[in-house]
Amino acid sequence: MSVAAAPPPALAETAPRRRTQRSFTGLFFTAPFLAVFAFVFVTPVLYALYLSFFRDRLVGGRSFVGVENYVQVFGDAKFWEGAGRVGLFLAVQVPVMLALALVAALAIDSARLYGTGFFRIAIFLPYAVPGVVAVLMWGFMYGDRFGLAGNINDLLGSQVLAPLTPQWILVAIGNIVTWQFVGYNMLIFYSSLKTIPSELYEAAAIDGAGPLRIVRAIKIPALRGAIVIATIFSIIGSMQLFNEPNILRTIVPNVISTFYTPNMYAYNLSFVGQQVTYAATVAIVMGVITGVIAYVVQLRGQREATR
Repeated sequence: MSVAAAPPPALAETAPRRRTQRSFTGLFFTAPFLAVFAFVFVTPVLYALYLSFFRDRLVGGRSFVGVENYVQVFGDAKFWEGAGRVGLFLAVQVPVMLALALVAALAIDSARLYGTGFFRIAIFLPYAVPGVVAVLMWGFMYGDRFGLAGNINDLLGSQVLAPLTPQWILVAIGNIVTWQFVGYNMLIFYSSLKTIPSELYEAAAIDGAGPLRIVRAIKIPALRGAIVIATIFSIIGSMQLFNEPNILRTIVPNVISTFYTPNMYAYNLSFVGQQVTYAATVAIVMGVITGVIAYVVQLRGQREATR
């Protein structure tokens, strides 16, 4: 019976040392990112969580109140009105935007569209426009007295277009967001389409598959991962809705309230109402809701991908 020879002492000592050196080398390269991540993300979240357990009082200053702020948020009609509005915005705007982005990506990827480079840049270009500039531009066009909508109404002799009214303001905001981010999501889908092996298209052509069959059987299944990622990004962006309504509020203050969205509510509580601790609580609750929704979408996307 043969007995395996033990490794030389020098090699036995060197192997753990090499593993330690490798681990420290990886830590050395990731340390700058970890430091910045902890400073700009982890620390503010922990500080906001800390503030959410306190309350500023006119007499006595800041005092510990435990979970009273969270109880107040769950009974706050203003918060839930804004959250419901954002939920409606998410349920309607995100599918419309992703559908338009998907159609644009499929059209540009097909060989039947001329000038694909021009269309790709033209669709993506609105994403390059600064958000404030985009909202101001659309706000001017929405104006019923001084903008494009007003000029069209004057031409037709009736109030056909009224985007800055309470009935249509959410649709107007959705139009701005869709115009800005269709190109961004289109680029995600288009990049994913370019990773499909050409052999699949050749096999489909040999089997006599037409363009629609190729889209259903090859392209759409290959885009499932990209669709999940774009959906998660869009959900997070919708739940963070702030820039568009906050800027449009300067034009129509009677239509958009200070609690139109949860982010606007937290902002005005903190910087206008000086209720920093309660604003931190609103932000924490909204962050948890956003994380739960994004996580559920991710799990559902993973299950669909494994079928």
